[in-house]
Amino acid sequence: MRLLAWGEALRLLWQASRGSRLRPWRSPYLRWRIETYSGQAADSIGAAEFWRFLWRERRPLAKYLRWAARMRSATARPPRPRQPPGGR
Repeated sequence: MRLLAWGEALRLLWQASRGSRLRPWRSPYLRWRIETYSGQAADSIGAAEFWRFLWRERRPLAKYLRWAARMRSATARPPRPRQPPGGR
């Protein structure tokens, strides 16, 4: 995985695990996403199952992260021009 992909992975994990950042396997959102993707019950997902899932699905996840990075850069807004002092 390239450095950019690792950065995107960490960014996504940071955003998706809000409220459980030091323990992403406790994030209700990530547990729900794993449940809908794999069919594994969200209640049964602990640390070991979380990391096992990430390792097992690393290639599809990397592909998704590359796609998400392309979508984010395609929809990024250009910076607004600065207004001169005095509003003119």
